[in-house]
Amino acid sequence: MTAQAGGAIPFPSRPADRMAQPTAEVRATRRRLRQLRIGLTPAARAAAERTIRATLERLGVFRRGAHVALYLPMRGEVDLRPCLGIARRRGTRIYVPRIVSRRRRHMLFAPWTEGAAHRTNAFGIVEPGNAAGARPVIGLDVVVLPVVGFDRHGNRLGMGAGYYDRALRRRLERTGWHRPRLIGVAYACQQLPVIPASPWDVPLDLVVTERGVIVPGRNPTERTRK
Repeated sequence: MTAQAGGAIPFPSRPADRMAQPTAEVRATRRRLRQLRIGLTPAARAAAERTIRATLERLGVFRRGAHVALYLPMRGEVDLRPCLGIARRRGTRIYVPRIVSRRRRHMLFAPWTEGAAHRTNAFGIVEPGNAAGARPVIGLDVVVLPVVGFDRHGNRLGMGAGYYDRALRRRLERTGWHRPRLIGVAYACQQLPVIPASPWDVPLDLVVTERGVIVPGRNPTERTRK
């Protein structure tokens, strides 16, 4: 059975200052959205991922000389690993998250090259074996990140650990600063009507699903060209 759209899932309307410690409703929403994406049939998942990867290419993410952060997926997340080969052939420099401190929820974006040493972190996610050559966030052109849930305003619901928010917080520190471009990727069933934003949340510039591209503040949905 194919998972149903996440728009039917109610998201609690909570004051922003109470989101630091997730409520039972938020935790339940995360669980349900993760179940929805895991519940996709293999055929539906494969088709959605092909469309999402093609859309990222169409958006010009993988350009020669660009510094782009991708991610290596955990269970249920959109698999972008085929993009690594595309990026390499086009001369794009790829970085992926590497956790350097679980206590401080601190991660860096370290270079990823074919055949390089890697390790599996405490969350079961593959990451570079060391942080040598890690690039500061301001030096990246694009960060493509997975989301558990999202809305049409570019607000996102993550896993709850706050690694990406801490890594990308400079987006909130400088008015008019838009580097790097933040692109969330997800299946369409992960969309929610609204996600209350907290002061520390870093909004997305785009959201890419198999149904198209959501551009917050401009057009609700741009249908993917066939």
